[in-house]
Amino acid sequence: MLACNILLCCGAAALCVYVREKLRRCSLKAAVIKSVVSVIFVSVAVCAASASARAAGARPMSAFVILGLVFGLLGDVWLDLKYVFPEKDLAFSYAGFTVFGVGHALYIAGMLTQFPPRGRVLWAVVPLALGALFSVVNTALEKPMKLNYGKLRGAVLAYGVMLFSMVLLAGSLAALHGWRETTLNLMFAGAVLFALSDLVLSGTYFGEGRDRPVDIILNYLTYYPGQFLIAYSLLFLK
Repeated sequence: MLACNILLCCGAAALCVYVREKLRRCSLKAAVIKSVVSVIFVSVAVCAASASARAAGARPMSAFVILGLVFGLLGDVWLDLKYVFPEKDLAFSYAGFTVFGVGHALYIAGMLTQFPPRGRVLWAVVPLALGALFSVVNTALEKPMKLNYGKLRGAVLAYGVMLFSMVLLAGSLAALHGWRETTLNLMFAGAVLFALSDLVLSGTYFGEGRDRPVDIILNYLTYYPGQFLIAYSLLFLK
């Protein structure tokens, strides 16, 4: 646990350096620093998974979550590069949405592998169905929210299914277990922060006048704590 906590502190310090650089300008240097922060949250997951494996044996969920975080790392790099190479904005955006969507699918697979709702499948089916519904509604509200998804509309819809499904499934499984499973509680908290970050980011990417310093800070102060909570959750696998 000590090693995980040290890595968390390193991640917080690196995040502060990254946000400072990002506020100055979008640069390759900022993208590199961002990748370092992301490497640290993957490292937290590996460290947490190793500690829980020593205490209670290896768990399949760890592999799914670690791989999901690796996909998140790739998404972090590719979505920042769209600012460094604006002529390739669409390609990097598609790549970012894809890998983040795959990451959420891996989180979902990990939770269902570790905490299958045997005999109570509605606790999984309903949140997944609602996740799809919420994504459809979110996409349909594009104009009322003063957003313009453009060519990325389909990607936004598909990604939203994965994002909302992950949030709702984590909360559903946590509730099913009476909020006694720390891993699920942290997964749910991390997922909520992740979703809040994406709401801010949606305005930055697809709206106008929503890329102020406060928007950038709010985005990263929800996204990275969310990823770190997801990574740290592996420490409490039983």
